[in-house]
Amino acid sequence: MPNMTNKIRTVCVYCGSGPGTNPRFIDAAIGFGKALAENSIRLVYGGGSIGLMGAVATSVLDHGGVVTGIIPDFLTTRENALKRVQEMIVTPDMHERKRLMFERSDAFVALPGGIGTLEELVEQLTWQQLGRHTKPVLLANIDGFWEPLLALLSHMRATEFIRPTLAVEILKAERVEEILPRLRAAAARVPEGTEELAPEIARRL
Repeated sequence: MPNMTNKIRTVCVYCGSGPGTNPRFIDAAIGFGKALAENSIRLVYGGGSIGLMGAVATSVLDHGGVVTGIIPDFLTTRENALKRVQEMIVTPDMHERKRLMFERSDAFVALPGGIGTLEELVEQLTWQQLGRHTKPVLLANIDGFWEPLLALLSHMRATEFIRPTLAVEILKAERVEEILPRLRAAAARVPEGTEELAPEIARRL
């Protein structure tokens, strides 16, 4: 059997450009950045140097890892693009940013964040539901941050707006140590080759 750990080479992290009120959020970002570096997994993220975004990227770099930042031109000043990253891609707009983040990632993790984080996360869940990709999507439910969203998704299922036939697999981890094992287990369940459909499909969406 092939070594499935190799299926996850890059992880896209969506998270807030602020630190939030709970110190555990920053701790989780730093801890996950360290885990990515130690497992030789490249971070793909929104390119900023502040908030959770900055914390996760700085941690990857501090622990010897590799980072790709993808930031739209109009946010380079507002979110203080992180100069230390090995690769910084500046896009003309948000659409191109999201497309590149999608294409360059094997899995997606949502740490706590605001509307931008939610929007990016929900877009990946939508594409997954429509059969446009099979890449794992995980909620890092630090201190129960994502519980209100999980409750809303349960409500949508109960009211049959998420139909029983639609397979939306939302992975969840309460602790940073659980994230990579869950992503790898999910990736191992995906039939060989199906996750590679993504790029040209993403362009058509």
